[in-house]
Amino acid sequence: MSDVVLETKGLVKHFPITQGILFKSKVGAVRAVDGVDLQLRRGETLGVVGESGCGKSTLAKLLVGLEKPTAGSINVRGEDMVKLQGAALRRARRNIQMVLQDPYTSLNPRMTVGDIIGEPFEIHPEVVPRGGRERAVQDLLDTVGLNPDHINRYPHQFSGGQRQRIGIARALALKPEIIVCDEPVSALDVSIQAQVINLLERLQDEFGLSYIFIAHDLSVVRHISDRVAVMYLGKVIETGHDQAIYEQPTHPYTQALLSAVPVPDPRLRGHRDQIVLEGDVPSPANPPSGCRFRTRCWKAQDVCAQQEPLLQIRERSPHPSACHFAEVRDVVHGR
Repeated sequence: MSDVVLETKGLVKHFPITQGILFKSKVGAVRAVDGVDLQLRRGETLGVVGESGCGKSTLAKLLVGLEKPTAGSINVRGEDMVKLQGAALRRARRNIQMVLQDPYTSLNPRMTVGDIIGEPFEIHPEVVPRGGRERAVQDLLDTVGLNPDHINRYPHQFSGGQRQRIGIARALALKPEIIVCDEPVSALDVSIQAQVINLLERLQDEFGLSYIFIAHDLSVVRHISDRVAVMYLGKVIETGHDQAIYEQPTHPYTQALLSAVPVPDPRLRGHRDQIVLEGDVPSPANPPSGCRFRTRCWKAQDVCAQQEPLLQIRERSPHPSACHFAEVRDVVHGR
């Protein structure tokens, strides 16, 4: 456990649903994140995947403290971030930073690049003395592949890929050990995506960073991740090493996701076992009983409605899977 830098246990975030104008009353809750257990080890990248609305971005906000969890714990280097307050919380939050999704809205257009990257130094003045902050910002610009002389330019003077590099430089300012990347390349062109991914990998090797990499593009996640966690309706339903998840998926939802990934090799396209899910994603305010995927699953039986499957290794599953009938299925070759 000594190499575990981040661990969540039973992490829950429910957003209350209220009615009334003057006297609001709670009538339910949106279960955005509903009992998530994760571990991130030193120097590794944990990819988090799932369709829109499964709770990925809410999970990211919980990890960096932008949302307060309803229940559960977030341990960073043995300290529970949920229980910390005041100066202790501010100190602990230095160690976990975030790269946001949209480089066009995540940077203040009224601030120069120097002010944007240097703002963390104003909040944590003990990191860099005031007299050395301009030099520190220039070093960060150089680290992410931008011209240090552009320190006084504004965000609108940069391209989308360059803006995301500015966001990465800002995340690096406090020398964190963990960076949460919330779909950092989804708003970029494919060629620029590759450049940003290569930059993240280089920075990881150079500074020993650990990443939580959240994305909906399975090919990007496979390229950068060491381990993968698959989310569905607020829960992690399968987790394992990247090769195991992509080549030996055991949960029906994971198999359906992977069957939708385009296959570049024309020799394999005719053998693709494509799985088309029926029905819509249930509402997180009223999830199905038992297994949350059962309303769209071709394997569903009575036990799936009665008993929620735990995330664990099973007889036919080489890695943890939250399915009563988990078994390996090769969706590419149809086996």
